Amino acid sequence: MLVNDMTQTEYILELKNLENKLDQLIEQYTAVKNENNSLKSKQEMLVKEKDSLLEKTNLAKLRVEAMINRLKAMEYGS
Repeated sequence: MLVNDMTQTEYILELKNLENKLDQLIEQYTAVKNENNSLKSKQEMLVKEKDSLLEKTNLAKLRVEAMINRLKAMEYGS
């Protein structure tokens, strides 16, 4: 339909339709933005947790290696 052929009522309805679509897009944008922020926070938390676990794993490895070395030293010392 051409703008010139539209009645005022049709024009208002078309504007309301566009407004509703714009509102839906804004809602979707907000939802995606919130989800993105949430995912970024979770990712940051998981990266920190991973770093902490790696540090604990390395510490445990060092302790086990130290125990093995002490046991070997005790074995050779006997």
